[in-house]
Amino acid sequence: MFESPTTIQSSHSPHLRKPGGKAVFSDLGEMKGANSPMHAAAIMPSPIFLWRFKVILFLIWGFTCCKIGWDSVMRMSADLRDLFLYEAFLYYNPLLLVTMMVWLWGVCLWVFSQSSVNYAKIFDLDQNHLTHREIWKCSIWMTIIVPTSMTAYLYLYSHGEVSLAASQPVILYVAVALVLVFPFDIFFLSSRYFLLRTLWRIALPLQPISFPDFFLADILTSMAKVFSDLERSVCRMVHRQVATIAWFEADSVCGSHSVGIPLVLVIPYIWRLMQCLRQYKDTKEKATLFNALKYSTAVPVIFLSALKYHVLPDSWTYIYRRLWLFSIVVNSLYSFYWDVTRDWDLSVFTRIFKFNKPSYCSNLLYGRQWVYFWVIGSNLILRCTWTYKLSAHLRHNYLTVFMVTALEMLRRFQWIFFRVENEWNKITKSGFQLPMTDIAREDEKLLGSTNHNV
Repeated sequence: MFESPTTIQSSHSPHLRKPGGKAVFSDLGEMKGANSPMHAAAIMPSPIFLWRFKVILFLIWGFTCCKIGWDSVMRMSADLRDLFLYEAFLYYNPLLLVTMMVWLWGVCLWVFSQSSVNYAKIFDLDQNHLTHREIWKCSIWMTIIVPTSMTAYLYLYSHGEVSLAASQPVILYVAVALVLVFPFDIFFLSSRYFLLRTLWRIALPLQPISFPDFFLADILTSMAKVFSDLERSVCRMVHRQVATIAWFEADSVCGSHSVGIPLVLVIPYIWRLMQCLRQYKDTKEKATLFNALKYSTAVPVIFLSALKYHVLPDSWTYIYRRLWLFSIVVNSLYSFYWDVTRDWDLSVFTRIFKFNKPSYCSNLLYGRQWVYFWVIGSNLILRCTWTYKLSAHLRHNYLTVFMVTALEMLRRFQWIFFRVENEWNKITKSGFQLPMTDIAREDEKLLGSTNHNV
């Protein structure tokens, strides 16, 4: 006889019934459930799955590039193959080395973020600075784009498309230059502006030298070979010698005997020398003059090597070669001494590896004396081999030069840790962060002991 209030409301309300007579409460519940965060999370793939999927795609891409590149090289005749690889390597070697340095810089930022060293304070960075994850994203894209362009160059040239092959490195270089100077707020505008501004301050040290200025300038000295190859690559592009054998003449404008090679090699050292002189003008510290002397010792290494192609063979063998070897010894030992005693100050060494959350890596490195021996020994050896790259008359074996340059970047990579740590120690001693004094006392205890746990 009597209907319940709920039944009356559901049967007489036109807004709560569909024409078919079904209530919409269930539909509303389904819609709400479909839009709930739990439902959205259920339909999204897990981060582990996405990471594995990306790794698989990356491996497939790498295998494809290697396969296409190898097949393209094998299509060429044996007498042309080495010359062609030498040319292709020249165009893409600089950007490959830059990509490697970006990867290593991301590793440095990751270690800094895990430790008690405030790198943002050291480099005077704002809150929008790139983290190690963003640096790695940039390096991933560079790792993909540069070898892809190189593969296209090899494939097109081996299949007779010479003009298209010649356009590949040109397009890549132009794209990189445009990305760096792009004035719109994309591609990390503030970070690109910071980099370009620092490069400008390095090239024209008209103002007091800051830590980022000479820190980046020191890194550029390790990349002198990159600048030299960039100069020769751009020279061949401007003179339309890409994918031709016209450049192979050593005495040509873009040849291996060009005077432009030593001039470009010496530029980073001149920049750093001028910075030291500017620092002496501002601070009157004599140590800056000795630092300037260190960079000046690289100049004879570069120009004495280049003289081999412009003097008589006997003069080179009995005079200039001996002077060149003597300048190598002076430059290597002087630079090694300055690294250990000035740039690093190993008396307060290894705090950089004291992570906020102790891990296997921190336990392996923090306070261990073998790290001392490794860093000092490897720095001495790599300082000596680095002069091989500075010598223009030893550049014909491009694979050896590439390996030496890569090893120099690894030396600079480990140099960064202890140079930044030394600067952080100076900041903490000046009173920026007083609690760090307790950490310094702990460091002294750990360094005095050979057996400890982190």
